[in-house]
Amino acid sequence: MHGLARTGGSQELLRWVSGRADGWAGLLGGDGTILHGVARTPDPAGVGSAALASACARELTALGARSSSFDKGAHTALLYSLDAPPDVLAPVLAVVGRRPLPEGLSTLLADAALPLAMCWAAETVERKRRRVDLAESRGREAVLHLLMTGQLSIAHQVAGALKPSLPDPVRVCVVECSGRDRDEVARVCGELSGGRSWIVRCPVYARHLILIVPAKPGQADGRLGPRVASVVEDCVVGISEDVTLADTATAYRQAFHALAVARGLPERHAHFGSAPELSLVAGAEGARWADAVLAPLLTHLPRRGQDPGSQELAATLASWLAFSSHATDHLKIHRNTLAARLRLISELLDMDLNKVADQSALDLALSIRATPALPRPAGGSTEPVHSLDRILRTPAVHSWALQQLRPLGDPGPALGPADPYTTLRTWLEHEVQLGPTAGALGISVPGARKRLTRLETVLQRSLLRTPSARYDLWLAFRALDLAHDG
Repeated sequence: MHGLARTGGSQELLRWVSGRADGWAGLLGGDGTILHGVARTPDPAGVGSAALASACARELTALGARSSSFDKGAHTALLYSLDAPPDVLAPVLAVVGRRPLPEGLSTLLADAALPLAMCWAAETVERKRRRVDLAESRGREAVLHLLMTGQLSIAHQVAGALKPSLPDPVRVCVVECSGRDRDEVARVCGELSGGRSWIVRCPVYARHLILIVPAKPGQADGRLGPRVASVVEDCVVGISEDVTLADTATAYRQAFHALAVARGLPERHAHFGSAPELSLVAGAEGARWADAVLAPLLTHLPRRGQDPGSQELAATLASWLAFSSHATDHLKIHRNTLAARLRLISELLDMDLNKVADQSALDLALSIRATPALPRPAGGSTEPVHSLDRILRTPAVHSWALQQLRPLGDPGPALGPADPYTTLRTWLEHEVQLGPTAGALGISVPGARKRLTRLETVLQRSLLRTPSARYDLWLAFRALDLAHDG
């Protein structure tokens, strides 16, 4: 019995007891709830035995007795109330078998009561520990979501109960755990950072950890990403630039893009290459354009109390643009709920969310809205709002577009189907769908995927996995086309 208790716990002990009793054995709560139940053979009699045990457990509780036996028809139920620590609800051991019961069964159950009670207490403590771990993990995930949506004050309040306090400025690392258990990698990351970094299990990608690392000069945490890659042999790490805590969402996208580059490097870690954000380049006119584009969404009032409001719809749109269908995991909603919200958003904004052009415009508008440094005109301004094309024609945006595509080299006078410019344009024109892209290029789908994977390394951006650089690339090509057309 003690060997079974060490290796299999209460479940294996009950299985052994049911075999010795040639019947049903289980642990029940005082109200008759079956906590664990095992039948020697999975026959219909087991269902009746469980019901008999449940009724007898309730009667035992009503009598206030420690043990008892009950007869019903051809069956006998033996019940023992197990001992338990003060903070653990003591269960009842019940055995139901046909008469005559095996000789010495009562003595056997009395001997089994102690190891069963110890197993149950240990398992109860373990279940509580797991619930605490899950609650902490969900709390950290909630803090990350608040940071991503710019709700810093609430994020600080929630983080204050979890520790450590949120750093500022920060550097974000995305760790991809290729083979090892993610919880084990999280433990290693915690030890390497000395408990100073925020470690969040990514709600979207099951193999990703998100590290929010203090970025103060002179601290060892600045080298946390490379140290994790050197210690954990089968992981890959993408590392962002140093940003303020308010720009955590931008830093996450940077780290995710760096992760795409790191997969192809022998050292298995990469820093995000410096590049300006278009939201900063767009200037005040871009801010006015973004406010006008998003106004129908941000001023929306739900018709019913249970319908999503403007803030919830804006968060849904941002999550979907960043993670596509994985937004259901990020927002913890059903896919039908996501589809219904996207239909409403499409109607409010009068945009086709299936088109990369409209997706790119909305992603830029949300990025501008999330950039507090941009100047905005005082209320009541009567100046006309410029169109997106007008903003993309500005010299600053043209320079930004050239910088985005500079890693591809000179496009040259005649572009063939294998040219990187042609590959990217074709991919964007076919709504980033691999099948149509491959058909237009005259290659196979795996061939198209390989080309885009190679371009991820060249551009130092993620293309095939979300968050993707597809929106920046579409805007960059559009800006260059407008400059070419004059």
